[in-house]
Amino acid sequence: MPRMLKPCTSSDKMLSAFLVLLACELAGDLLRQVLALPVPGPVIGMTILAAALVFKRKAPTSNSPVIVSLEQTSEALIRHMGLLFVPAGVGLIVEIQVLRSEWMPIAAGLIGSTLLSLAVTGLVMHWSIRRHAARPSRDTVQGLGRGRP
Repeated sequence: MPRMLKPCTSSDKMLSAFLVLLACELAGDLLRQVLALPVPGPVIGMTILAAALVFKRKAPTSNSPVIVSLEQTSEALIRHMGLLFVPAGVGLIVEIQVLRSEWMPIAAGLIGSTLLSLAVTGLVMHWSIRRHAARPSRDTVQGLGRGRP
């Protein structure tokens, strides 16, 4: 007697979404190794996934089951993101001796990178606001968006 195929369940969809995420991460890691890139493989993989989703969204059939399952899986991962920090916390506890002996360069790196991030973010916001203010708004009457009568 032939076996009937059962409909996809939510766990099947989540598994397929995890496979897509892992495949993108693997592709990114392979690209990093082959091209000797200084960027981590998972970052390259997620960039590949983001680009694929942008191009897929422009297609007429943007509500494909893969995109829907990726959205549901990513929302579930974000909801449980706190659990993903547990291994990092355990790693800090395990390497506490290194942290005690190298605290000065670590603190300098954290403070320096934080200040650099703030400066770059401020400059980008400044540039973005100026650029946006220079363009007339499509939502307002011509000239009223820039404070003219």
